[in-house]
Amino acid sequence: MSAVAAAPVAGRPTEGGGEVRPAFAGGVEGGREDAATAGQRLRAARVDLRRQLREQKRLRIATLVAVALLLAGALPLYFAIQAATRDPVLRSLDALSVPAWAEANVQDRTSGSRWCFIECRFRERTVQSSRDPKQTAPVYQDALERAGWVRWSVQECPGEKVDGSFTCWRRDELTLDLWVRKPQCTQDPLALRPTVAPTDGGTPAPPTDPNCTGSVITLKVRNYIDDERRHGPLPANQPGLTGEVPDPLFTDQPTPGPT
Repeated sequence: MSAVAAAPVAGRPTEGGGEVRPAFAGGVEGGREDAATAGQRLRAARVDLRRQLREQKRLRIATLVAVALLLAGALPLYFAIQAATRDPVLRSLDALSVPAWAEANVQDRTSGSRWCFIECRFRERTVQSSRDPKQTAPVYQDALERAGWVRWSVQECPGEKVDGSFTCWRRDELTLDLWVRKPQCTQDPLALRPTVAPTDGGTPAPPTDPNCTGSVITLKVRNYIDDERRHGPLPANQPGLTGEVPDPLFTDQPTPGPT
């Protein structure tokens, strides 16, 4: 019978003097190292995730701040651009020192080029006043004088007789016509129709519209080089000539010469 060699026992010394270790010891230590590495990776992933969340939060806050600043600055910027591009002559009319009752329902109309390309700029402003022309006209005349305008004595001012107050002015390279008159409703045929005299012999009161009061102011500004009145009285039309004098006027103001 052959002898069976005894298997070494774990923990006991062998013939060579070494100690026998369990067969599964290396596997346990490797598992511990893997768990530690996995834990480190997990912690690193959590740190990286929190960092990304903080960056996204800062980005959202920065975006909201930028949008808020853009919205807050857009409106002032719009008005600044509008003021910079608006006609300076109209801005000077805005600066006229007149009371509030004399500058209601302001309406502006323009034509032509500010730099006189092909046709010079023509400006017309219509304003309503709550008081009659006798009170309103001096207010605007004083305001024009304080703004540097001077009376312009020219024969075609106006070209024909008109109701109300009509004066002409000059300042630098501009001319201005100021016309203050009663509202158009005062010329309504129904308002001017005759009334039946009272039976007691008294004088009938003319029919009046309570809403037809105050006055209308028209300011028309053009370049002096484009104002035909600078040459003096316009010659009368001669027989055989055709055509008409160009007139950029918007309202029913009489033209500064024959048409």
